[in-house]
Amino acid sequence: MKNKIAVVTAAGQGIGRAVAEGLVKQGANVYALDINPDTLKDVVGMTPYVIDCTEEDALKEFFATLPHVDILVHGVGYVHHGTIEDCDPKEWRNSMNITLDSTYFVLRETVTKMKDKGGSIVNIASICSSIKGFPNRAAYGAAKGGVIGLTKSIAIDYLSNNIRCNAVCPGTTQTPSLDERIEELGKTLGDVETARQAFIDRQPMGRLGTPEEIASMIIYLASDESSYVTGQTFNIDGGTMI
Repeated sequence: MKNKIAVVTAAGQGIGRAVAEGLVKQGANVYALDINPDTLKDVVGMTPYVIDCTEEDALKEFFATLPHVDILVHGVGYVHHGTIEDCDPKEWRNSMNITLDSTYFVLRETVTKMKDKGGSIVNIASICSSIKGFPNRAAYGAAKGGVIGLTKSIAIDYLSNNIRCNAVCPGTTQTPSLDERIEELGKTLGDVETARQAFIDRQPMGRLGTPEEIASMIIYLASDESSYVTGQTFNIDGGTMI
């Protein structure tokens, strides 16, 4: 990956940060994108860029500064809690905008930068409701399912351009966003530790995944070592899908 240009969205924390740091270690020139400037303050060895990936014009402006893109890892998403009845049209639209529309905007700009030289796109989807049913994830599952569908479309449409596109589907992973969801559930249950244990107990391995474990698969898919792999989804889930 030495000197390859890599763009990582949602790179300020969690899985995105682990991916960005891993790509830097492999010698890539990494552009770390995130909507929150505070999470980008301490990035090392990469170029931070504050951006809202639901803003098409802002993305066009950013990608116009790049000569080409070799690697894209896209992980922007939002977890809405609730059944379809709990999700009003405004919340539904917000979920689709953050998770699925951002994927459309980012991938649309990326393929124009990859068409001449080829490249690898890795989308972060989820096993949660897009692969396996989970309670209270109606909007989230629908949006992440859309990410998987778009992944396969990119893979088949751009085979002749040597653009590969795959998706990883993590199980429950220890990230700051998970901590926020645990805090919310803890308010309902009256105990944060009980809420945390509920997330842990649904993993057959009896533990949460780590961002670094998910990043390892993503970095493999981004690299030339996976040059014969495209249009696939990879579950990294502690045995949930067994």
